[in-house]
Amino acid sequence: MKEMILQTKVKVCTVDELSAHDREVVDAARKATANSYAVYSGFNVGAAVRLVGGTIVTGTNQENAAYPSGLCAERTTLFWANSQYPDKAVEVLAIAARTADGELDRPIPPCGACRQVILETEKRYNTPVRIILYGAKECYVVEDGIKALLPLSFDAGFLE
Repeated sequence: MKEMILQTKVKVCTVDELSAHDREVVDAARKATANSYAVYSGFNVGAAVRLVGGTIVTGTNQENAAYPSGLCAERTTLFWANSQYPDKAVEVLAIAARTADGELDRPIPPCGACRQVILETEKRYNTPVRIILYGAKECYVVEDGIKALLPLSFDAGFLE
């Protein structure tokens, strides 16, 4: 029997240590949390992507009384970006969250379904997406794309 060791490299920093270019997309995600429709959970999530060419697109989580009918901020953002700018690859994805008490101190990671959509976006454009997870006290930066957060991932290669 063999053993595999899977490693993930995540940079930890404060928002002030990010480049101005990265802060711009993080600030867009933070601002987007105000547009979240989270009347049931009170957990407001905003996401922002920077596309090739510099366009920034934002989205938020959208809840529904029938919980499975809602959608996460990451997927709302990526689906909108991919549908409105189908020829523009996603370079960076930033995610931020807040509650009634304010912004969260620690970053939140994308859920499994969102990770799968990020993977498909990377495949679609054949380029990794830098992921910045915002927290008021620290940010996580994943430079190597979604495979760092979704090892042993399922993709179209298995359908061939």
